Amino acid sequence: MAGRGIVAVAVPVVLGALLTAGVTPARSGVPLQSPIDLSPAAVRFTPDLPALEVSYGHSDLDLHYVRKDEAAARGCAARDHEETEEAEVEPGAGHVTLSGVHYDLVQFHFHTPSEHRFAGHADPLEMHLVHRSAAGGLLVVGVPLRVGAPSTVDRVLARLAPECGEEVHIADVDLDTLLPANRATARYTGSLTTAPFTEGVQWFLTHEKTVTQATVSRFKHLFHDGNARAPQPLNGRTVQVDVPHI
Repeated sequence: MAGRGIVAVAVPVVLGALLTAGVTPARSGVPLQSPIDLSPAAVRFTPDLPALEVSYGHSDLDLHYVRKDEAAARGCAARDHEETEEAEVEPGAGHVTLSGVHYDLVQFHFHTPSEHRFAGHADPLEMHLVHRSAAGGLLVVGVPLRVGAPSTVDRVLARLAPECGEEVHIADVDLDTLLPANRATARYTGSLTTAPFTEGVQWFLTHEKTVTQATVSRFKHLFHDGNARAPQPLNGRTVQVDVPHI
């Protein structure tokens, strides 16, 4: 894989021993946007960060195509760069807890190539698991997806939903197996990566999961020009990492 040597050095440095702490919404005029490139210079090892407690169960999923060009005459055939495949999770099937705050898993979706970079390296796919608190706070877990052994993600993306057609139902998915076995993460404050690019989003980036080449090819065939936002300036931000407590 191109850039493998860089990744072999950068990813252990950035994600080798990580966890995350609470963040607050941006209140200045300086853009704090996502995604970012996690360079070693931006990483700060911070001990005693509060644990991200993950409680994922089983759920049926409904995979649907997220449209951004409903008004376009050729919208059903064209691919907007902010469109994606999104899996809706049954209410109550999964949540995370950070510093006593409960965030329900609402949905997860995919981008190609990965939106976050690690020392400039992009992976073939990235999965975003979106969580929301009762107060409306957003916490997103980002998982880079690389070619390798099959995983639960392959089952989710085995048949993609058409832009203008029926959604795909997937029965009884073990949500916990969507995450890597190594639960270390890197944390920073950012934004949504699609309009309206709302800031104050808490981002947790994990080690990679693997998927088959067939899954990567299937997704890239649908989004042949990609559906990822370019990395945004750090603007003074740092990425906090620590050994996991989960």
